[in-house]
Amino acid sequence: MARCDALGAPPYSDTREGLFRAYLTPAHVETVKAIGAWMVEAGMTVRLDPAANLIGRYEGAEPGARALMFGSHIDSVRDAGRYDGPLGVMLGIEVAAALHAQERRLSFAIEVIAFGDEEGSRFPASMLCSRAVAGTLPADALGATDREGIEVADALPLFLRHAGPVLASTPQPAAADAMAGWTPEQVWGDGGFLSARRDPSEILAFIEPHIEQGPVLEAEGLAVGTVTGIAAQLRFQAVIEGVAGHAGTNAMNLRRDALTASAEMILAIEHEARSAGGDIVATVGRMTVLPGAVNVVPGRVEFSIDIRAGDPARRDCVARDILDTIAEIADRREVVYAIERVQDLPASPCDPRLMALMDQAIAAYGQPPRRLVSGAGHDTMVMATLCPTAMLFIRCAGGISHNPAESVTEGDAETALAVLRAFVDRFEEDFLG
Repeated sequence: MARCDALGAPPYSDTREGLFRAYLTPAHVETVKAIGAWMVEAGMTVRLDPAANLIGRYEGAEPGARALMFGSHIDSVRDAGRYDGPLGVMLGIEVAAALHAQERRLSFAIEVIAFGDEEGSRFPASMLCSRAVAGTLPADALGATDREGIEVADALPLFLRHAGPVLASTPQPAAADAMAGWTPEQVWGDGGFLSARRDPSEILAFIEPHIEQGPVLEAEGLAVGTVTGIAAQLRFQAVIEGVAGHAGTNAMNLRRDALTASAEMILAIEHEARSAGGDIVATVGRMTVLPGAVNVVPGRVEFSIDIRAGDPARRDCVARDILDTIAEIADRREVVYAIERVQDLPASPCDPRLMALMDQAIAAYGQPPRRLVSGAGHDTMVMATLCPTAMLFIRCAGGISHNPAESVTEGDAETALAVLRAFVDRFEEDFLG
């Protein structure tokens, strides 16, 4: 808890007020330095992979053994809370630290991975780093640029050169220096970013401890719960083109205002999701208005669309209705629109055997097992393409997340750690046995 709190302020934040830690930024560099030191303290060897994921390894009884991997992300949204992502990394480190304190080696290794990008706060597509590890990252991700026009391929070599030398416990990938002067294709290719891909034979399973980001556990008076799976997600980027003009001389009935058209579209998105009911949710979380002057009718608007549901078929049906409605509004208001699908993540069920072991570990600690689905996306849904996965949810006050008010109690964090340690014992006895 103290470590998560420490990482909530500069130099671990890219902003002076509030927490914002984006991928491949100076705050990301400093965070890697701090977490790497904590991993070494826990008896782990540490390295950065070519996608800027920080990996600590607590070796098994036999060197080179397959690994049980714990992890989560260390990037954040803007004005974030301190526990979404980093708490899962800290809990994984504490599992290794407990084994190290006992001088205990298992029949498998423990790895803890701190993914550099999950939120997509800097570049338009999220989960870049877990997708690199799982080997599911599409080639067209090369062109991802931030708001300043900086590409991943430009930012990555600089990050590796700054962060790599501080992790002196193990040799760093040659790519950290070799990437200097490479073309974007080289940085992104098999000798660079995509070299983060792991062989499935190396990883036994991936476990992600994470705050619930919802109110169920708190409402039921429970500290932790077993996740059954993650809802399917669709993400679009919409661009609406109208005609910019002087605010004082453009008659209202002649305007082709990109912002008012977008406003109607956004309300329609909300209406479609509400009408669908169930677990369907749709969100517009980012908007850019151009030219952005108080005395100019907006001529261009860009906004994001995020649609989620447990059932991919229902999600896709609502998405079609939303896109049809946007087309109707654009035609009626005489604006031009373009919509690009930037992400399509299927529903991701957790592994039944791992869920059963997590239930047993929770019961052994004295709490009734509780299973629940995740409406939020997590790196687990990507890692499921590489290996069996499971998640442990931890109660958060009011279900609040992506907000400075995000809160977890020390007691619940301690419960989560006890459950994870019991899970490791059962994993060795039952899953591998």
